[in-house]
Amino acid sequence: MADRILVLDAGTTSTRAMIFAPDGTMEAVAQEELTQHYPRPAWVEHDASEIWTKTLACARQVTGEAAGAIAAIGITNQRETVVAWDRHTGEPLARAIVWQDRRTAQFCADMKDYGHEAAVQQRTGLLLDPYFSGTKMRWMLDHDETVQAAAQNGALAFGTVESWLVYKLSGGAHLSDASNASRTQLLALDGAQFDEDLCELFGVPRAALPEVVDTHGSLATSEPEWLGRAIPICGLAGDQQAATIGQGCLGFGETKATYGTGAFVLTNMGQAIPRSDHRLLGTVLYQQNGIRTYAIEGSCFVAGSLVQYLRDQLGLIGSAAETEELARSIEDSGEVVIVPALAGLGAPHWKPDARGVISGLSFASGRAQIARAALEAMAHQTHDLASAFAADGAPWCRLNIDGGMSVNDWMAQDLANILDLPVERPDFVETTALGAAILAAVGCGLFATLDDAAPAMRGGTRCFAAKMAKDVREARLGRYSKALAAA
Repeated sequence: MADRILVLDAGTTSTRAMIFAPDGTMEAVAQEELTQHYPRPAWVEHDASEIWTKTLACARQVTGEAAGAIAAIGITNQRETVVAWDRHTGEPLARAIVWQDRRTAQFCADMKDYGHEAAVQQRTGLLLDPYFSGTKMRWMLDHDETVQAAAQNGALAFGTVESWLVYKLSGGAHLSDASNASRTQLLALDGAQFDEDLCELFGVPRAALPEVVDTHGSLATSEPEWLGRAIPICGLAGDQQAATIGQGCLGFGETKATYGTGAFVLTNMGQAIPRSDHRLLGTVLYQQNGIRTYAIEGSCFVAGSLVQYLRDQLGLIGSAAETEELARSIEDSGEVVIVPALAGLGAPHWKPDARGVISGLSFASGRAQIARAALEAMAHQTHDLASAFAADGAPWCRLNIDGGMSVNDWMAQDLANILDLPVERPDFVETTALGAAILAAVGCGLFATLDDAAPAMRGGTRCFAAKMAKDVREARLGRYSKALAAA
């Protein structure tokens, strides 16, 4: 009996393929790094062909000769990144514009000046910011002659990364799941398909967009040439929604934070469309049979990428793992504070032109102080989000964490200390991939519901309890507030 799930996890810095058993055990994994292109300051691009070829190579590596054991494919992906391709040839028309890219900041500022933000937020749950996909599509149409020509002759296909991979795998199915579609600013939270009025506002042709489908179910089928046989694609979700499902946050008010390239917090809000008065985002968590479950979200653009910056750009560390040892080697950061606005500030500030700040430097400041301050920045950013969530009527009673940075025990304990909350980390922290596996397992019928699949496929957890004195916490947050003002 075919009962394994093949998960394709197309992230920002790498793409992976994994095989999951029905009990949630990861049996195989293959990973390839993705080339990051920075043609100008604040511009970030990917080669869509590279995403496809490396994802396929990883899938073939883990599948091998055992394609007959695969019941379904689940796909999760970096959200908001836009791919433009020719729907006839299946070839990319330009480099993909990555979610971190800030080139449309002025376009967003102009739309705010014209008074559009309130209406856009009311319809989509999203604020006007370069982060989202709609303005990236508009930029391609305005500045790339190849994309313009494809739009004029009806050959243009736009999609986020899961849409691109499904198109390639299936040999032409052009679709996007509701969780990813809800990040484009072109889908109303209460609308079944992309919205004509929003498309007109952003200047994006509706005909170039995919069909919006459920996050799990019988969605498409891969061509036999890719993996040796046709395999149903039964789960699709943006990475943060997938991680929320992988954490088992299926009940109202349950909250997870993923610390990967960025930091993303989602709270399950049930079937009520979320409305934020404190600059958080409303988004689709998952959709089955057209019925949506929503989440409220806070997004910080820089988390693990700050550690990568310390390693690759500044040469202060040799590996990310060194940060924990360095943090433990000193009593405190010596009042060094980092505001990691290297790609602007996300929620709840939304300052796309903000830039990173290191404050409190003295002759006593060395790489240990800077490394510790980088880890402390994760707790500071998360505390900003906790305050906004509470003000929006969604206070946290516990925070479930995951992602690559969460394996750092020092950082996990610091989060608990600054939030003054229990922080829970699963033994298997790759919950984004696990969430895609859970969706696909339900979508292909291995489990009846998400409530059945999540507890069966999740493993154990470890809890970190708050231990910091109130005055120490308040002093830390005070220094961070001053540094934030400088950013």
